[in-house]
Amino acid sequence: VEVLLVTSNTTRRFIVPKGWPMKSKTGREAAAQEAFEEAGVRGEASEKPFGAYAYWKRLSGAFVKVNVKVFMLSVDEVLSDWEEQGKRARAWLSPADAASLIDEPELAARVLSLADRPPAG
Repeated sequence: VEVLLVTSNTTRRFIVPKGWPMKSKTGREAAAQEAFEEAGVRGEASEKPFGAYAYWKRLSGAFVKVNVKVFMLSVDEVLSDWEEQGKRARAWLSPADAASLIDEPELAARVLSLADRPPAG
């Protein structure tokens, strides 16, 4: 199992691709769309969330608490050019390495649990 992280637009720290809910899209569809836009990957998102976590997002003039549902994505295609390529870096990492770079403790723990999963196949 590999974990795909991207850098955030503002702080440049590593995060999982994510976004806001989208009208007319389910959570899994929105997750796949965000992975495509932010990281240049296409694939099938899991039916159910892998987990969830909360974090404080900085908006202009305020912080808001955001609850995020995380969907696993079985990646079929990795694009060499993608929409947010100039804004973000992406990295494929082992679960342990990815967890060490993630600031949100709940998310880091979930990512680290991937190390115990048997390989897909």
